[in-house]
Amino acid sequence: MAAIFIAGGALHLLKPEIYRPVMPGWLPAHGLLILVSGVAEIAGGAGLLSPRTRRAAGVGLMLLLVAVFPANIEMLRVYRAQAPWWGTLLLWLRLPLQAVLIWLTWRVARQPARAVRAPAGERSAD
Repeated sequence: MAAIFIAGGALHLLKPEIYRPVMPGWLPAHGLLILVSGVAEIAGGAGLLSPRTRRAAGVGLMLLLVAVFPANIEMLRVYRAQAPWWGTLLLWLRLPLQAVLIWLTWRVARQPARAVRAPAGERSAD
């Protein structure tokens, strides 16, 4: 999950133009919102990697996934007419995929830190 969010966030920063057409018109400062959401995805993805920040990062990412849901609806609205039948199907499937991503993020965020065990036969340094 961390890799998905970090890569997605990086794409926001490297190719912001692909996100502009799916920004709902009622939102202000599209460029700034694309930048902020990309940075938030990268930070959240990195936060999932550390047991100390995993839970907070997960909550932040789940809130971000809810916040960007209007862009998924806008994507369907904008591209539905020009997409082939299978493209339209993928656009519709993208909507419930957001719920799956929220669920997966929740699962990762609630994972406890795993204890590191010494290999059998070795003594720990405690």
